[in-house]
Amino acid sequence: MLGVLAVPASLPSSTTGGAATWWGLAPKSEPARPVAVKIERVETLGLVERCQQGDAEAFRELFQTHRQDVTRLAQRMLGRSTDLEDIVQEVFLQVHRSLRDFRHGARFSTWLYRVTVNVVLMHRRSAKSRPVFGEAPEGVSAVEQRPGADEQLERRRRVQAFHRLLDRLSEKKRIVFVLHELEGLAPGEIAKIVGSPVLTVRTRLFYARRELLALMAEEPSLSSLSAALSEDTPEPTDGSPAKEPA
Repeated sequence: MLGVLAVPASLPSSTTGGAATWWGLAPKSEPARPVAVKIERVETLGLVERCQQGDAEAFRELFQTHRQDVTRLAQRMLGRSTDLEDIVQEVFLQVHRSLRDFRHGARFSTWLYRVTVNVVLMHRRSAKSRPVFGEAPEGVSAVEQRPGADEQLERRRRVQAFHRLLDRLSEKKRIVFVLHELEGLAPGEIAKIVGSPVLTVRTRLFYARRELLALMAEEPSLSSLSAALSEDTPEPTDGSPAKEPA
């Protein structure tokens, strides 16, 4: 997996394994122990149950607990976006409207990812239909005045270059790539989020990696990431269809 991309310092990474050091970022913390994960899930389900009973304070707590996760995923799917905060607000508005339909046999995090993905996709479709009058200027002057500015500026350019390439993938390939490579989710969980068979998710991921590798040949600044991605992209051996998915 490829580690953290375009994430503010205030947003922790949830990825496990990979090449985070490619971006010059701090090593990821150790994953939570199984017991801690179980406790967190029980506490979340308790919050969800209180929300379903109309407890407004519980919903505020749910928002504070999961806001960073939603913001991180939305940002990774969108790259640079001036509408990020509006999108996060829309996600939790949808959560508030639909929470009564959540079933406790499911994982809340999977359900929340699905809501977030759907809201981001609606935003992208809406944005494509709006006229574009010009690119917003890159605010790099403040960065250039700080110590280590050259390294920070170069890293920012690499991140922007990567997102430009990622945006050239089809929606279905880009979603599974972000969820697996940047969010660290397993194909089985991604399948539940996107509503597709696990084999389809694995196939889309394979072709997303292969397509990105071809695109990276046009970006010399991404050569290190290209090497890491190439090592992590074996030919499918699980019976994946040879034909590229839509």
